Amino acid sequence: MPMKRDEYPVNWELISRSVRQAAGWRCELCDAQNGGKHWKTGAKVVLTVHHINGNKQDNSKVNLIALCQRCHLRLDLGRHIQNRRKKEGQEELKL
Repeated sequence: MPMKRDEYPVNWELISRSVRQAAGWRCELCDAQNGGKHWKTGAKVVLTVHHINGNKQDNSKVNLIALCQRCHLRLDLGRHIQNRRKKEGQEELKL
């Protein structure tokens, strides 16, 4: 899912880089190294930053964690499913 830039603060790139750098450029859950091959999937690791409470405006250190795409998706999966169901329900109402 592409990032919706308007949901993030203007200095997000700086914040994100700082979090990833503080994590040693490794996933804080599975320890996958940014740019390397993922230990589980073999895919190239791209480190991302996850908002633990889901609020993209809350960029406090305790709310941000560096994650590989696999771990990030796993943590956000429930929210993605809820959003999908909500969207599908709205589309049914339009019919």
